[in-house]
Amino acid sequence: MTTSAAERLDLFYEQFSGSDQVLILINADPDAIASAMALKRLLWRRVAGIAISNINTISRPDNLSMIRLLNVSMTHISKINTGDYSKFVLVDSQPDHHELFSSFDYTAVIDHHPNQSPSAPFVDIRPDYGATAAMLTEYIKAAKIKPSAKLATGLFYGIKTDTDDFKRNATQADIRAFQYLFLKANIHLARKIEQADLRFEFLEWFQKALTVCVKSRNRIYAHLGPIMNPDICVLIADFFMRVNTVTWSIVSGVYKQKLVIIVRNDGLRKDAGKFLNKQFGHLGSAGGHKSMARAEIPVKNLAKEIEYLNEKRLTRWLIDKFEKKSS
Repeated sequence: MTTSAAERLDLFYEQFSGSDQVLILINADPDAIASAMALKRLLWRRVAGIAISNINTISRPDNLSMIRLLNVSMTHISKINTGDYSKFVLVDSQPDHHELFSSFDYTAVIDHHPNQSPSAPFVDIRPDYGATAAMLTEYIKAAKIKPSAKLATGLFYGIKTDTDDFKRNATQADIRAFQYLFLKANIHLARKIEQADLRFEFLEWFQKALTVCVKSRNRIYAHLGPIMNPDICVLIADFFMRVNTVTWSIVSGVYKQKLVIIVRNDGLRKDAGKFLNKQFGHLGSAGGHKSMARAEIPVKNLAKEIEYLNEKRLTRWLIDKFEKKSS
C-alpha cells in the first residue's frame, strides 16, 4: 500500500516530543545540506532544540558558498557533545555509508540512495528519487509550510545538483518538487552558489591530471597521488566527462591514509555504483548511483593488492579493474 506524504509526515512527527534535543547528521553536500535545512524547519517549535552536524570537512567552494549565503548553522561532529542530544536523524545517507555514522542509534533515516535496510523507528528510503531534497520538499508541502526564500533556494539547488540538471536519476517527483520550488527560490542566489566551484589552489591539480591521465577505450584514468582534498578528484572527474569521446572518468588520490576513487560515466551502460561496490567493497566503502560513484579504501587494505605509493602501478591496477570488468 502506498503511503501518502501526509501519512509519512505524521509518522515522522510521532517520533519526537517537545523535550527532545535533536541532532541531524549529514555528509555535507548540496542535497544533504538542503535536506537538513528542511528537517530543521519541520521540527521547529516541535522539539526543544535542533542542530545540524557534518562528518566531513567542507572545503568545496560551492558548498561553502551555500552555507554562507543561505546562513546555514552547522557544527563538525568532532565538536559535538552527543550526550546533549536525545534523538538523532540521518539524512541523505545511511548508517553503513560511513564509519562515523554507524555509531549512532537513529530515530529517523531519510535517504534516496540504494536501501541498506537501516534500523530505526522511522525509515524513509526512496532510491527511485534523484535527490533527497525532493523528498523533503514533499514533507514541507505536506506540513503546509511556506518555505522561506533561503530554504526554497537550498532545496532547489540540492535537486539541481544531485540530478545534474535532470540529466541523471531524475523522476517525475523530482520535477514536481523542482517546479514547486522554482517559484519560491532566489534563482540569482542559486546561480551565485553554483558558479563558486573552484579555488585557485585547485588549478595545479588539473595540470597534474592532464599530465598523468591515461585514455583507454573511451575511458580516462588519472591517479593524482597524495591530495590536499578529495573534492579535487570530484571536480576533475566531472571535468573529464565534458570531453566528447569520454564515457567513463576515473580519478583517484590518497587522502588521510585512504585511496579515494571517484567515478563518473554516461549512465548508458554499466552501473557505476554497483560496479565499485563489487570491485572494491571488500576493501573499504564503495557505492553510489548509476552514473556517479565513490570508493574509499584504507591504504592498509591495499597492501596485498598493490603498492599504492607507486603511482604508475596503482594507475595500471585501476585500469585492469575497469578494463576487465566494466566492458
